[in-house]
Amino acid sequence: MAGLGNSMRLIARAVMALTLLLCCGSDGAMAQQKTPVPAPAAAQPSLPVTLEQALYLIRSTLLTLNDANRTGNYTVLRDLAAPDFQARNTAADLGLNFLDLRRRNFDLYGAALLAPQFSDAPALDQQGMLRLAGYIPTRPRQIQFDLTFQTVAGQWRLFAIGIATPEAASSQPQAQATPAKPAVPAQRKAP
Repeated sequence: MAGLGNSMRLIARAVMALTLLLCCGSDGAMAQQKTPVPAPAAAQPSLPVTLEQALYLIRSTLLTLNDANRTGNYTVLRDLAAPDFQARNTAADLGLNFLDLRRRNFDLYGAALLAPQFSDAPALDQQGMLRLAGYIPTRPRQIQFDLTFQTVAGQWRLFAIGIATPEAASSQPQAQATPAKPAVPAQRKAP
């Protein structure tokens, strides 16, 4: 009979433990469900491209321009650009636009080695064009860029380009690129 009493006590304890577990377990789940989850967009504003994509677009554009300046052949730069850019510019036009850089034999290789500093976060304009503006902190002259890209068949393609090569400031923060006219791919001359 003592064995039966012990068995009844064990069963009673098990039932109470199970009841407590079910009550506490459901309250815990409800408390977790009631806790608001912050929206990821609220924590960080959404960029139109990742920083890696922006870095790729800047570097590939500047290095393609560098190759065009070194060879005097701007057809690849033009052919890789958006159709609107191609319609506005011949390879000869681009050669004239970047004549100063070519004559000075200015090498844009710093774009491959140094991280660009953005003057503004990558953003889309009202027409859905991507604008990337900033500078590459090369010395003694920095490379300021103002690039606009248009999406064509799911790819960002060059729509406008502005390049300047001012002297890098020695002890002051780097100067920011002056915005280029989005429809005119012209080189800006250093002051």
